[in-house]
This record gives sequence, structure tokens and C-alpha cells, in this order.
Amino acid sequence: MKNILLLAGLLLIVSCKSKKELEKPIKAPNVVFVLTDQWRAQDIGFVGNEQVITPAIDELAKESVVFTNAISNIPVCTPARASLMTGKYPLSHGLFYNDKPLRTDENCIAEVYKENGYQTGYIGKWHINGHPQGMTNMQGRGLPITADRRQGFDFWKVCETTHNYNNSIYFDENNVKHKWEGYDAIAQTKEAVKYMQANKENPFVLFVAYGPPHAPYNTAPQKYQDMYKDMDIKLRPNVPEDKAEKAKEEIRGYYAHMTALDDCVAELQKEIKNLGLEENTIFVFTSDHGDMLYSHSEVKKQKPWEESIHIPFILKYPAKLKAGTQMTKMFSFPDIMPTLLGMSNLPIPESVEGLNYTGQLLGTQELDVDAALITCPVPFHQWKYKNGGREYRGVRTEKYTYVKDLNGPWLLYDNLNDPYQMNNVVGNEAFKNIQADLEVKLKAILDKQGDQFLPGEEYMKKWNYHWDSNDSIK
Repeated sequence: MKNILLLAGLLLIVSCKSKKELEKPIKAPNVVFVLTDQWRAQDIGFVGNEQVITPAIDELAKESVVFTNAISNIPVCTPARASLMTGKYPLSHGLFYNDKPLRTDENCIAEVYKENGYQTGYIGKWHINGHPQGMTNMQGRGLPITADRRQGFDFWKVCETTHNYNNSIYFDENNVKHKWEGYDAIAQTKEAVKYMQANKENPFVLFVAYGPPHAPYNTAPQKYQDMYKDMDIKLRPNVPEDKAEKAKEEIRGYYAHMTALDDCVAELQKEIKNLGLEENTIFVFTSDHGDMLYSHSEVKKQKPWEESIHIPFILKYPAKLKAGTQMTKMFSFPDIMPTLLGMSNLPIPESVEGLNYTGQLLGTQELDVDAALITCPVPFHQWKYKNGGREYRGVRTEKYTYVKDLNGPWLLYDNLNDPYQMNNVVGNEAFKNIQADLEVKLKAILDKQGDQFLPGEEYMKKWNYHWDSNDSIK
């Protein structure tokens, strides 16, 4: 009888302990968000580029969920970053043109984390502050971002925009100007490591926004440039022969920046592991847009081709997500904020227009989404009207890219059978039904957003924006 009572007592203790463990609150995950500038999805080792040297990111992919169809809706800096911060599409937040100011009343991602007890930090490039009308972009990009315009971030080592990576400035929380030592991405990584060390006992969200691999492409530290100086770069087949040498020269420098950033990612991952934070840290690696780099004889971004719109997106969260898996559904910038908040068990503001992919990632929900919007409400700067820029709306699905301009259907590519988009089949009788289906998908997205697909000047008037330089001249 004594033994039976003893056993019953032990079972009761174990039962109570198990109940208490089940009742323990789930620890809030940390978030480390690495945002690069102008890194296209095609240029990482693990996706098949055998020339670019990215061992740390290749390893990260093995430990993460890789989003194979991540798309930049307006593939250019300010619009993409504003969608990241707000969870909204560009015609809703209003930043469809570079160097315009994000409204302070937008409900942004860091504000939600902060309201729920998180420490918030931002290091690097911002590019959503804008500047007063009448000031040049270059002047505006050198101004400090005042505390009321930091959208919920407290720790602050930020420059609005600079691509002078070896002579790079930032402003601190008190608007005091400093200079990063050496190549700015390496110095910013060291600052990020210190931030994580100081906040290891608190839940924190930290954005590390690097300026590279954006041009200029010849400014990475010499040791990284040396890795590529004698390499005969293998070009994408859609780069014409008369652009080949120029493309190879620029891509060598592009890859050098990428390898430098790969080392930065390695340092961040190493410190997260050293601090014992790996299991409960959401780590994201992505980019705001890509770069044409002479594919289709085009340069830079804003354009609807894969080299411009298709971005890397890698999400690591060991506590909840299976390593080495893929998420193939279409995913774009407005979806980032709700997905991170969802993975963090935090409320998603009603203002958010993107989708929460948490259930999809955890296998508890099947999202009904098969198309991502790609758009250019107003072409500007490097792709202004005089440079061939045009307004467009389109959809990218897992198989196709379909785009209209103001004159009607413009592009249709079968991306599975034509991955370099060298055969435009818009209007082709064999693709008649496919084009019609994509037109329906596009119309549904535009109708949902109230997008009437008007000429660019209509949106400039609506938001009371001034054109830069001669951007308005057609």
C-alpha cells in the first residue's frame, strides 16, 4: 500500500509539473532582418550560380525556409522599403517614387513590436524619409531622420541613403553625425553584433540594412575584388553580345560586394549562435529589388523582368520551421510585416494589406494565392520617360509573367520553359487562354486595391508630389 501511495504521489508531482510547463508562456522570438540593396535572386550559390562566392548564405539556406517566388512589387528602393515597413501596397502608402516621405501616421512594423515589449533597432540605409520640396535628392539624403520619423525604432545608426561605402556616414539617436570605419557593411555588422550582445536578455527586433551590392560596383574591399578580377564571368543568355564585356566588368564588382556581405551574414549567424539565441530568433535575408545588368540590354531596376523583380528571401526560425524546405507560393513585400508579426504571435494591424503566411509555413493553412502584383505607377530617375520608362501593371505567378502598359498587353513569358524570358508570347494564339486567365487575375488584384491604372501624372497630382529634374518629360 505504501508503494502504491508513493507511486501515486510521484505521478501527481509529474502531472503538475507537466501542466505548469504547458502553461508557461511561449518566449517571444527575436527578429534579425538583413536587407540588402539591389541583390537579385539569381546570384547566390545555392540557387545554381556557380561563380558567386556565398558559402554563409548557402549554409543559411540549408537551415531555413527558402521562398523561391519572392517578388519586389515595385522593384526600386523607396517603394519596396515603405511596403516592408507598412504591410501596404505602394498606391496605399504613397511611396511609388523615390525620395518621398513616408507619413508618420502609418502603423509600421517596429511600432507593433515596440508596443509589445520589444527593443527595436535599425542600422544602415533607410530611404523613406524624403525631404522638403525644393531640396535636391542628394541634399535630402544627407539629412538626419528626426525621432518622430523613425517609425518605432529606438536604437538608431542610420543614413537616409549613401552608396559611398568606404566614406559612409550615419546619424545616431541624437542626430549626431558619425562616419563608419572602413567599408560600411563590415562596420555595421560589428554594430549589430554589439546590439545583440547588449539585448540578449530582452526580445528585440533589429534591422540591418546594407547599401551594397548596389552600384558603384568597383568599391568592395580589395580582397573581395581580387577573388573575381581574373574570372571569366558567365553571363545570362539574355545579355546581348555587344553588352557582354561591360556586363562582365560590372558583375565582377557586383559579386565582390556580395561576397563581402556573405561574410557579414556569417558574422551575424555566428554571434546569434554564440549568444544562445539561434533557436528562438527569426532571421531573414532579402533584398529590396534586383538589377538588370544588361539582360535584355537593360540596366538598373523598376522594370518587370526577372532580373529586376525576383529577390532572395530566406527565413530561418529553428523553434518553429523545418530547415532546408521551400515555400513556392508567390510572396511579396506587403506580406513580410504580417508574416513576421504572425510568426511572433503579435497582433496584425487592420491597416495591413499583405497576407500572413504563418499558417502556410507551419502547415496549418493553405493560402489561396497564386499571383503577385508587379507595377510601376510612375517611371522615374534612371527609367524616366525619356529613358524608355513606362507605366505598367502585371502579375507574376509560379509559371508566368504578364504585363500591361497604358496601351494594352505588353509582355507574356512562360517562365518555366523560357526562364531567361527571351520569347515574348503576348498575343500569341497558343497562349490565348493563358493570357485571358492572367488578365482576370490582374484585374482582380487591381479591383481589390482600387487601382484604376491611370497615367503617372495623375498619381503625382493626387499625392502633391513634384517631379525630379526632367522625369515628367515624355
